[in-house]
Amino acid sequence: MEEKILKGTISFVNYEKNFATIEYEQGAKKKSVNCKTDFESTGRKSHHFRMGDTVSFQLRLSDRGDKMTACNIKYLHNTELDLLIQRATIENRFSGYLKKADDKYFVKEWNSYIFFPLQLSPWEKPPVETAENEAISFRLLNLEKPNAIVAELFSHNYIPEYKKAVQHYKNEIAVDAVVFKVSPHAIYLNLFDDKIQAKLPFVSSDDATVKAGDIIPVIITHLSNTRIVVKRFENPAS
Repeated sequence: MEEKILKGTISFVNYEKNFATIEYEQGAKKKSVNCKTDFESTGRKSHHFRMGDTVSFQLRLSDRGDKMTACNIKYLHNTELDLLIQRATIENRFSGYLKKADDKYFVKEWNSYIFFPLQLSPWEKPPVETAENEAISFRLLNLEKPNAIVAELFSHNYIPEYKKAVQHYKNEIAVDAVVFKVSPHAIYLNLFDDKIQAKLPFVSSDDATVKAGDIIPVIITHLSNTRIVVKRFENPAS
């Protein structure tokens, strides 16, 4: 059965149990078959399957030998996803619903029913359980890499320490950072009561003498909702 290559469309995805359903035609009959979506155990790179994906596949008996299953699945294209990407290049604002599967958050786009993984900031509180199935607004990121597209909410619930970091960054205020680890090439720091982490690369031989617990004044030189960069603070008066 494995020799014949068929083509079908993903009609259902269960992200928690790692399986999907493919609808296809064989002869003049419409059929459906399930497939596993976690390829990592077989050494293959996983694809984030979505509703509407057109795929090629082959059929074989399941491990239990009681039914057919799809194997050698290859993603071909997704027309609905292509349309969303085109729309995002013009106006990147969509509506959808929050979903949670296996402790991971997804956003289901309102019209296409396509699921996108939700990207949260390291300093953002995760959506509360009561927010599931509530309508939300989001944008799409990584448009140039369709398999890596994620959703980002328009409304964020940042921790107070991140908001404090934003003020220090805007006003160029020094922060007393506490060293929590030293590697052969960098010094790792805790900022704002251990809520935000950053690192300093070694710039001189003196850095090798730094140890955990030391306090180093730093200035935040770059801050986004996913990345922070700091440098040592040099007091002009000293």
